[in-house]
Parts: sequence; structure tokens; C-alpha cells
Amino acid sequence: MVWTLSENKAWPALRQRFSWVADMHTTPQDPQHHAEGDVAVHTQCVLAELQKMADYSSLSAQQQEIVWAAALLHDVEKRNTTRTLEDGSIVSPAHAKRGELTARSILFRDIPTPFVIREQIAALVRFHGLPLWIMEKPSPEHALIAASLRLDTRLLAMLARADVLGRECHDRAELLERIEIFELYCQELQCWGEAKKFSSLGQRYHYLTHLHASPDFVPFEQFKSEVIMLSALPGMGKDCYISRHGRGMKVISLDDLRRLNGLSPEDKKATSWVVQQAKSQAKQYLRSGESFIWNATNITRQLRGQLVDLFAAYGARVKIVYLEVPYPQWQQQNKNRHYSVPDTVMTRMLSKLEIPQADEAHEVVYVVE
Repeated sequence: MVWTLSENKAWPALRQRFSWVADMHTTPQDPQHHAEGDVAVHTQCVLAELQKMADYSSLSAQQQEIVWAAALLHDVEKRNTTRTLEDGSIVSPAHAKRGELTARSILFRDIPTPFVIREQIAALVRFHGLPLWIMEKPSPEHALIAASLRLDTRLLAMLARADVLGRECHDRAELLERIEIFELYCQELQCWGEAKKFSSLGQRYHYLTHLHASPDFVPFEQFKSEVIMLSALPGMGKDCYISRHGRGMKVISLDDLRRLNGLSPEDKKATSWVVQQAKSQAKQYLRSGESFIWNATNITRQLRGQLVDLFAAYGARVKIVYLEVPYPQWQQQNKNRHYSVPDTVMTRMLSKLEIPQADEAHEVVYVVE
């Protein structure tokens, strides 16, 4: 069965059904780069150009739906990032990064989407401008290989080309040339339409975490312990996972520390103290070479990165385990918890959710129902 964002793809129907599509009609763009008009006009042009492409027609039905959905969503967060500068120019800084989070929320909460498909779409939204700017990255090779682990670079190039063709600008020819260079670079690095292959998780992690490392380098690995870091929204089943797979490992739980000391999760000062206590306990385990589970939500990349750096500095092998159940089940599980989380907090946390990626730990595992 083929997943679809919407069976009815007529623009009036999309505008009526989705508030985020309607918002595109009130989001302006800079005439120098988008003389065609606002985000709604541009997005319709992108969808039209995409569907004209022979490469698009040759895709499987499911791949067509993935890239079509990404095209519809690629500028979804220009609505909240667009501003006019003093000189009159219009910019939308970080709209792709924020768009990834919004696309993920929409496809989890509002339009039930299989995890793998959802994350491909979210990644295409996040990186839709990469083919245009790849050569301006500090390490183009690194940026491209890392992206290839998250998405199909053929679909990314297709989306980028439709994005350029769906706008009126003076530098269209130059932008299209950049996409051609991107395609050639993908082929050269052996990640055109496929993820870059590594011989081991250790080799992959070393390359992704060392900006100028060679992808062929195989590091020597000797770990003193293993840390399993759980990553999940509240109510996704972290405690259940520990009971099933903890194998008698020590557990450091931020929630347990809060409850033990009668502290509220909404108290930021108290949370800071809890984290420091948890880190202190972790350092004791790390110094003694004892493996343990770090049980907390860990929903942002920045927070996970700080912890992974700490654990790795003590010679631990870090495995991130991401947990997820479908939205209705998540809501029900939260209500059934002894310590349920308010709906407003759940919604806010969902909007900030960043799925762990391969460059964040020695191993990343997805446990998704």
C-alpha cells in the first residue's frame, strides 16, 4: 500500500485542509530571488515543475509521494522565519532547519506516516538547498556523505531542480549548473541514490565526527564500557524498554532523581541541579568502567551531543536508542502514566524533537512501532 500525504492534490483542497498551506499565501518572498510571488505561488510552481520531470515519472509510486510531499513542505517554515531588513530585502533565515521539525510534527501528529518515509521527507525539507551550496561548506565531502546517510540524493537533486525551475530569478542558469555539479560529486563519492558505505559503525562514526578525516580510515577501537542513552518523548516507553532490555545494567534516571528530591520538571534551576547530580553519578560509573543506561528524554541534538562528549571522553562506547510509538498510542500511554505530562508540554516537546542521527554516537538504534 502506498502512503500518501493527500489523495486530493488540487491546491484549493490543500489550502482548505491544511492551515500551513493557507499560511503560504500570506508569506512574501524577496522579488530578486522570487519574482514569481509569495510562498504559495512558488510552491505551486515547484510542484508543477516536479511533475513535468521525466525522472519523477520514472520513480516508484511511493518515491513520487515522498518527493512530492517534500516539495509541498520545503518552505513550510518561511511563515515563521520571514522578515524584512532595513534595505527592504526579504529573508527567511533557518527556514529549512525549522521546516524539518515542523514537517516531522505534521507527519507524526496530523498525517500518520511510516517512520522511514516521514524521516526521508523531513530530511529532504532540511537539506533542500544543499545541492546549491554544497561547495561552500567547510568540507563539501563530509556534508554530502553525511546527508547521503539520511536521504536519497537523487530525490534531493530532483527537489532542488524543481525548486529552482519554480522561481523567477536572474541566476537560474547558474543555480541549475550547481545542481549538475552536485550530481557529479555524488557519483564521484559513491553516494548517488544510495548511502555512502562504511565497513563498520566505528569507521562511520569516526569519519562523521572528524571533519577532515578520510572515509577510508579504520580507527582502532578499545572501549572501557558502554553507555546506552535513551532518546524519546515522555510516555514513549523508556521504562518499559529498560525492563525488557536492561539486562541488569545500572540506570541513571533524571525523573527518578526529581521525584526522589520532590522537584518539579518545570523548575529550571532544579533541573540543572538534577542534571549535575546525574552527571556526577555517571562519572563514577565511567571511572570504574561500569556500563549503564542514561534514562532521559534527550530530544535535542545539542543536549545529546554534550552527554556523548562526556561519555566518550571516559572511553565509553555510546549507543543511542530512539523510541517511538504512533501518535494515538503515545497520547494514551501518557494518560495512563502515574506521572502524566500535560498536553501543552507534550505539544511543545514534539515541536522540538530532533531524531538522533548516525553522526551522534558510535551506534544509533531506532525502536519504532
